[in-house]
Amino acid sequence: MNPTYNFQNQVALVTGAASGMGLATAWAFAEAGAAVVLADIDMDAVETAAAELASAGHSAIGLTCDVTDEGQTAAMVEHAVATFGRLDMAFNNAGVQAPPTDAADETAENFDRVNAVNLRGVWASMKHELRQMRQQGSGAIVNCSSLGGLVGLPERAAYHASKHGVIGLTKSVAVEYAPKGVRVNAVCPGTIDTPMVADMLKTQAGAIAEILKEQPIGRLGRAEEVAAAVLWLCSPAASLVVGVALPVDGGFTAH
Repeated sequence: MNPTYNFQNQVALVTGAASGMGLATAWAFAEAGAAVVLADIDMDAVETAAAELASAGHSAIGLTCDVTDEGQTAAMVEHAVATFGRLDMAFNNAGVQAPPTDAADETAENFDRVNAVNLRGVWASMKHELRQMRQQGSGAIVNCSSLGGLVGLPERAAYHASKHGVIGLTKSVAVEYAPKGVRVNAVCPGTIDTPMVADMLKTQAGAIAEILKEQPIGRLGRAEEVAAAVLWLCSPAASLVVGVALPVDGGFTAH
């Protein structure tokens, strides 16, 4: 049973919130009492997700945001603050996968696309979240890395580079902003049952099977399990936790 948190009168922002881990985390924040800003590049999906939260009695809005565009991430935070008055928590979750590719054959376009979303997108989102939290003197940010930020796997160079970068970014900002009252951490999900992984299962079933062999818990993770880790990192229960890259991977990186 997951612990319960009281996030009443607090505001949470989630990117990549229309599905998977982002949507599960948005629901978890809302059920803990927070007002939630859901942001995603898919306008229809994020508006539907926000409407479902609102119809369940929660305070939520959906925003369209391409995190590779810093102007849009700035507008996302501005809209959140204009609507709810503050920003207390953020889960920078928007990300994309990349097809397995021999490192010698990787295209610059593919490398740039993956890093634009997974690394630059986290940087741009966090930059503008920090400006608001710095002004408040408080806040908690969780960035989404991956088990790919902690290990290396064949044919995954571009993706793993982006996710390693998220951890370096997280640690540097964490030590800079802890004295200012803002805690910054990262989660490193393993193979989680999300739409992204479902797509991989269709085209890369063999690769997923190999990864699961190394996941001691013997199953795919659930989006709600990642959400639970994010909420803990944002809560007072993690008040001394700063700059960690927390594996949520069923033991994959314990090898």
